[in-house]
Amino acid sequence: MPLLEERLRKLEELRSLGVDPYPYRYQVDTQTREILERFGEIQEIPENEHFVSIAGRIITKRDMGRGGFAHIQDSTGRIQIYARQDVLGKEKYKIYKRLDIGDIIGVYGYVFRTRTGELTVLVQDFQLLTKSLRPLPEKWHGLRDKETRYRQRYLDLIVNPEVRETFIKRSRIVRAIRDYLDERGFLEVETPILQPLYGGASARPFITHHNALDMDLYLRISDELYLKRLIVGGFDKVYEIGKDFRNEGMDREHNPEFTQIEIYQAYADYNDMMDLVEDLISHVAREVLGTTTITYQGNRIDLTPPWRKVSMIEAIRESSGIDVTQTPEEKMLRIIEEKGGGVKGKPSWGKIVAELFEIFVEPDLIQPTIVMDYPVDISPLAKRKRGDERLVERFELFVGGLEMANAFSELNDPMDQRERFKEQMRQRALGDEEAQVMDEDFIRALEYGMPPTGGLGIGIDRLTMLLTDSESIRDVILFPHMRPENQ
Repeated sequence: MPLLEERLRKLEELRSLGVDPYPYRYQVDTQTREILERFGEIQEIPENEHFVSIAGRIITKRDMGRGGFAHIQDSTGRIQIYARQDVLGKEKYKIYKRLDIGDIIGVYGYVFRTRTGELTVLVQDFQLLTKSLRPLPEKWHGLRDKETRYRQRYLDLIVNPEVRETFIKRSRIVRAIRDYLDERGFLEVETPILQPLYGGASARPFITHHNALDMDLYLRISDELYLKRLIVGGFDKVYEIGKDFRNEGMDREHNPEFTQIEIYQAYADYNDMMDLVEDLISHVAREVLGTTTITYQGNRIDLTPPWRKVSMIEAIRESSGIDVTQTPEEKMLRIIEEKGGGVKGKPSWGKIVAELFEIFVEPDLIQPTIVMDYPVDISPLAKRKRGDERLVERFELFVGGLEMANAFSELNDPMDQRERFKEQMRQRALGDEEAQVMDEDFIRALEYGMPPTGGLGIGIDRLTMLLTDSESIRDVILFPHMRPENQ
């Protein structure tokens, strides 16, 4: 790499001039945003008066004989600097001219406005803080290749300011959720990531081994069963924001490592969780974006409550004309096959209904829609629906064609829960690798008594996709999983 060799040569030149290219620290007293906010509206700025000490990466640089302009970028933005030989002195300016785009420097100087009106810092002194050995992407084209952006997120963050804004918003989204729940008496807790038995969702786990105990452990696929144990233990309102792991495929909506929040409230049911999710998400949108009207992938979406609510059976009937309560299973399976779909493991009425919903309904759910009352055999942890034993009190929230949240009136009958787990084990024996496993300790906890409880899970990554208008989950995860580069 000729450019790398050139920079290595400059590195040695700087060292020969007595410059340490990797010093230990630099005293910063001002960030770029503070300068822009303080002086942005001031046209006449007295020279040699407002001194600042800033630091950042050189993003542009143009030398003009005995003077030169550059832009440096810190975590809050970028600002122009102006270096002059008559101010710095001949030897110091010689060092400045050896600086490259990508180098990190500290600058001391005063703020002024150039003849063209641009806020600038006149450099009184500077220090090289880090010599960059690899050049940044070419100025005008930037970094656009998604594969490179995801693999080298550090480079993506340097050259694409809008990417940094996405992750700043993600942080604000999580903070707004925490503030909302804390103000309403919920307690944030932590439950095990390494679990002797996985559960709480239908998914394949990642398996690891604990050497000291000589036992296999699983990365959790859900926080649910441990959080319910805390409800049994007497905590009435709990939540956890954390990583979960599912050994599944990757696409625009799925990453094997993802973040979700699970919320549980004693003496509540899925109706209370509907109110909670409406109020919470609309609150977060207002806090982060200042509005509940957003645009996602070209669609204008209004997050203002109340949202549309429809049963899964009715949604399928509206979209396809199929009445799943009257149509033979064989006919529904043929329709699924014609549409290119398929049912995992041995087909059951509930699995067939869920597949029809995914084919005919889910892609068109753009405005916030709560789809409720799911088949019992695909919802082993939810209470049966009052008045209809085939269904459970469960809902999922869809916005922008994305599944955002999942909630139940939580099953707290230990005998019913045992039978549901047994049925899951039968499905597993018939080939459904994602069927849930028997958890005797969880049943024992229920036998001590869990009060009526409402539970809600929200995907943080997908919520961030929605509120930042990001097409893929990889755009909102700092370091998404990728195939090895040699593949």
